[in-house]
Amino acid sequence: MATKVYIVYYSTYGHVEKLAEEIKKGAESVDGVEAKLWQVPETLSHEVLGKMGAPPKSEVPIITPNELVDADGIIFGFPTRFGMMAAQFKAFIDSTGGLWRTQALAGKPAGIFYSTGSQGGGQETTPLTAITQLTHHGMIFVPIGYTFGAGMFEMEQIKGGSPYGAGTFAGDGSRQPSELELGQAFHQGKYIAGITKKLKGTA
Repeated sequence: MATKVYIVYYSTYGHVEKLAEEIKKGAESVDGVEAKLWQVPETLSHEVLGKMGAPPKSEVPIITPNELVDADGIIFGFPTRFGMMAAQFKAFIDSTGGLWRTQALAGKPAGIFYSTGSQGGGQETTPLTAITQLTHHGMIFVPIGYTFGAGMFEMEQIKGGSPYGAGTFAGDGSRQPSELELGQAFHQGKYIAGITKKLKGTA
């Protein structure tokens, strides 16, 4: 039976979604792994999103809490708001109380990826503060560490991400994830999928 890896994300302007797409490619590069993209529900009205200049949502399906149980491993992605996960994603996590009560997600490996507006905008605090959500669910946090190699030490160009996971800088919204950032996202997907497959094989 295939190992299922879910990439569950919230994206306002598309930056997190682009990382998610690369993470999916990376996960699917591991033999025997099936990866699927999911969005969490939007909490803002179309009117507010329009005033924010946010583009329409993609056709990626909206996940419900109970669907998380079907995954062998999950990689969560979100933009930052004041150094923490966006409220839309927090609202989704808050809706998983039933899963917490039964510890239905306990033992599942989980990763984190993210987008911030600036270099000091939360590239480490965003995933760090998100780990508490995984902890209460009993999930196994899988950071990428420095397994991305030389790309982790790049100093000649702006690069998001950290040992916690892949990341990008959105700036004023016009900047898109760089090839290096997309490469790190691909690596994260492949890395966590490989670990998820190993854990499933020893279960």
